[in-house]
Amino acid sequence: MSNTLGKIFRITTWGESHGEGIGVVIDGCPAGIPLSISDIQTELDRRRPGQSQITTQRREADKPLILSGVFNEVTLGTPIMIMVKNQDARGKDYQETEQTFRPSHADYTYEAKYGIRDWKGGGRASARETVGRVAAGAIAQKILSTHNIEIVGYVKKVWNIVADVDPGHVTREDVEINEVRCPDTAIAKTMIERIKKARKEGDSLGGVVELVARGVPPGLGEPVFDKLDAMLASALLSLPACKGFEIGSGFAGTSMTGSEHNDAFYNDGGRIRTRTNHSGGVQGGISNGENIVLRAAFKPTATIAKEQSTVNKLGKETTIKGRGRHDPCVLPRAVPMVESMVALILCDLLLRQSVNPTP
Repeated sequence: MSNTLGKIFRITTWGESHGEGIGVVIDGCPAGIPLSISDIQTELDRRRPGQSQITTQRREADKPLILSGVFNEVTLGTPIMIMVKNQDARGKDYQETEQTFRPSHADYTYEAKYGIRDWKGGGRASARETVGRVAAGAIAQKILSTHNIEIVGYVKKVWNIVADVDPGHVTREDVEINEVRCPDTAIAKTMIERIKKARKEGDSLGGVVELVARGVPPGLGEPVFDKLDAMLASALLSLPACKGFEIGSGFAGTSMTGSEHNDAFYNDGGRIRTRTNHSGGVQGGISNGENIVLRAAFKPTATIAKEQSTVNKLGKETTIKGRGRHDPCVLPRAVPMVESMVALILCDLLLRQSVNPTP
């Protein structure tokens, strides 16, 4: 079941990077949710390749085809299947990787596990697999919106360039104002120039996506092993290139004392609130009604144009140079991926139990 996520709102993604197509099956979506192609297309457009000078130049329209589960733009309560055809696959660009393992890719580990792999673009290990996640995430966000839950992700850091963003007030419009998806417009310019420099040098950069989920009611989360923060961590770390997760104060909290870190409660007109939010909206694995604030760290793109040392399938030492079309920095396209994974977890937990949001 490694390709399936969720218990009530369940998704299964399918397809390979350079196969005929890619997509998702969603089971457990309630009936009666308004859903149009444009709802899904909007999110896929934010994820798709070729959208700017700082992303991969693979050209995919990523037009979704809803094959089941929706009638007259309303969900039926039956399984929803969405397919996106691959139209700009160039398998020949990866011929060398049939026998040679690319550094920091899944080539060797897939070969070790299965004894066989789709070497064209990395197959299931490619970020192209996230098309299905983002399509399903668009539906999850439609459901969450009926509960007044809003999710906004943005680029917080590229390389060592860090933005100053207020999670409490940032909007989707602020995020989409530039191609790097960083609401701090002055810092965004610096990020863009540094990404362009890395691409010119045949190199790549990593960074951090920060996300805030507002309007999440208290009570979401299933102790002990399905804690909300644990599920978010698992979901985000399942994304290609994601190597780190933190919520609230995260690792910075280790430099604080308990008296500094504790979030004091107070009564806000009948609603229990906290004066600070070092917990990031989750305590004891359950949402407390404050904003959920988290961060996901992404490594530099593994495929680079510089020659690197490696070995082939026979263990013979050799070198390899990245070919094909790849992101010099995954962060701008990772934003909708992070939003989708958070939406899928929140939607599943919301449907697991009936929670009445506190006014």
